[in-house]
Amino acid sequence: MSEQSSGAGRIRGTGSRRRKPPRGRRVKRIALWGAAALVVVGGSGLGYAYFTLNGNLKGVDIDAALGAERPDDVDNGSQDILVLGSDSRSGANAKYGVDEGSARADTAMVVHVDEGHTSASVVSVPRDTLVDRPACTSDTTGEQVGAEREAMFNTAYAVGGPACAVKTVEAMSGIRMDHYLEVDFTGFRKLIDELGGVKITTSQAIDDPNSHLALKAGTHTLSGEQSLGLVRTRESVGDGSDLGRIQLQQAFVKALMDQAKSVGVFSNPQKLFGLADAATKAVTTDSGLASVKKLTSFANGLKGLGSKNVDMVTLPVEYDRNDPNRVLPQEKAGRQVWAALKQDEPIPASATANSAGDKGGAGEVVG
Repeated sequence: MSEQSSGAGRIRGTGSRRRKPPRGRRVKRIALWGAAALVVVGGSGLGYAYFTLNGNLKGVDIDAALGAERPDDVDNGSQDILVLGSDSRSGANAKYGVDEGSARADTAMVVHVDEGHTSASVVSVPRDTLVDRPACTSDTTGEQVGAEREAMFNTAYAVGGPACAVKTVEAMSGIRMDHYLEVDFTGFRKLIDELGGVKITTSQAIDDPNSHLALKAGTHTLSGEQSLGLVRTRESVGDGSDLGRIQLQQAFVKALMDQAKSVGVFSNPQKLFGLADAATKAVTTDSGLASVKKLTSFANGLKGLGSKNVDMVTLPVEYDRNDPNRVLPQEKAGRQVWAALKQDEPIPASATANSAGDKGGAGEVVG
């Protein structure tokens, strides 16, 4: 997530609580940080722990806010989840910049889990993508928000909250989002610290004063603060664009999935509770996931997923000739991407072959 995001460019089943929780099923936002939350949320056995964790969760009634004017709900076993990273500077997030009264979707990933729950495709949507934002009703204020042509994608969350962000993604893709997951700066940082850090290897030094991250080339176990710095880094890596930063985020998500599998916390109840507590405090979900039981059920259905089963791409885009700080969707290629998700098929390599999103220059920096 970027220091400068307010400027130019913000998972079912009914498993028992004693059932062994998923070993690192990270797909949530797999996708970014929501996944780790799902991985650890499903295992505490005592009633006290259950009610404590349940009380941590925050839910948003997306269905009530959006009503019936949505894409068809395809009930074939697949799942589509919108995962957002919020750049809010309010409350505990104040240390990351000035609170300007609203937050934006600094990181956005559409996660499609296939019908058999054996693989997933993740589509990152650049925050600076110019889209036709539909009219919507804010789920935070209840006010009507007018439609806008060629609006930055991340403004949908800023003007109307999660519901408007979901409606904008559904309008772009023609795909109904089954679930919504959101995490902010502080929640992300605390979750990584409880996990014990995330191991990554950098092929070059990173020194970004804006994200406050300085790393030498080599292998590192990043703390929560360093991890946050990495996913917010852009100006000192690759071509300095948000597209390069997305490549860093995608590499970090895969490292996070692998780390969550390897920590071995399930034989340590205290460690497990600490992780589950941090995870449930870190996320805001749609109301369909806003309980430990529901999150656990969803996660149990994703046990087989690992980083090798997840294909991560960036929505095909091209730079706006009128403003190099903005990107435009490549319509034909974008339709290929969304069609693949709708048809529960892998995203064809040809769909992103000519996208600026594959040219951010940071794809090989983190492994």
